[in-house]
Amino acid sequence: MNPGGEYEDTLLVARREEVAPDVVALTLRHPAGRDLPAWEPGAHLDLLLDTGPTRQYSLCGDPADRASWRIAVLRAPAGRGGSAHVHDTLTEGSTVRVRGPRNHFALRPAARYLFIAGGIGITPLLPMTAAAEAAGADWRLLYGGRTRASMAFADELADRHGDKVRLVPQDEEGLLDLAPYLTAPHLTAPYLTAPHLTAPAGPGTLVYCCGPEPLLQAAEEACRDWPEGSLRTERFQPRTDGADTESESRAFELVLTRSGLTLTVEPERSVLRTVEAAGVPVLYSCEEGTCGTCETDVLEGEVDHHDSVLTDEERASGETMMICVSRCSGPRLVLDL
Repeated sequence: MNPGGEYEDTLLVARREEVAPDVVALTLRHPAGRDLPAWEPGAHLDLLLDTGPTRQYSLCGDPADRASWRIAVLRAPAGRGGSAHVHDTLTEGSTVRVRGPRNHFALRPAARYLFIAGGIGITPLLPMTAAAEAAGADWRLLYGGRTRASMAFADELADRHGDKVRLVPQDEEGLLDLAPYLTAPHLTAPYLTAPHLTAPAGPGTLVYCCGPEPLLQAAEEACRDWPEGSLRTERFQPRTDGADTESESRAFELVLTRSGLTLTVEPERSVLRTVEAAGVPVLYSCEEGTCGTCETDVLEGEVDHHDSVLTDEERASGETMMICVSRCSGPRLVLDL
């Protein structure tokens, strides 16, 4: 365990396999054969790499398998070096430091699900589809990618689940069009028939979407009239929603109750950096508001949220914040640190 109470250890790469061009899947085990912490669909894992920043990758194996974890990593040439390190350095027999798992994309119980994946966004949805199938839920998966060959796990999904899976390679069919599948759930008909797929779109349907930003924005637009909480998304990059940045130009008082400190967060300086400079230990990874590592309980104050993790309901509650990017809208913020 690390100071934040999360599991942290060095694991062995027990298996490495190419699951698509530029996508490698790694199976991780404890060198001593110990069980790994339990996790649920939607969880991700930090890789604490020797070079480059800490990066997060979704667990895409079987939650019932306590002996191993599986992740899949897309080589991102324009990234910050994490994926290149995984592809070029981690071979079978290598070791890697990990932290987690952590879950801000948990699968909630429902009678019907519509899963939407774009590219490597399929990874957190793999255990979700398996869980939905095991629970006897009515579910469908829309999966888009550049080409059929580039879509990791596509053949596995289609062979296992048949017409519950709709594959949409862009070079064959164009971009994945969500409009035919996301009808307003207040309509009397519980299902909407779209080409080659009958997609759940009735009352009680939950939509889970993971992939590139344009796909996530399209899903949010298509679901804007759905009941609150019907759509859950997970982002790999910070949200681009034009959030108000006025609070960044104002200083505010920061009270850390457990540490007994009162600090000043200066303009253009994050809460995280202010806390760290005061010598208070806090876990963090991405510093972009996407991983959830630095989530902190808020005891008092109005938060100006800039993260890409919390739902609208969680933001409105004001109970927690990501201190790497979010700030205070008022003069004083009190945190459980």
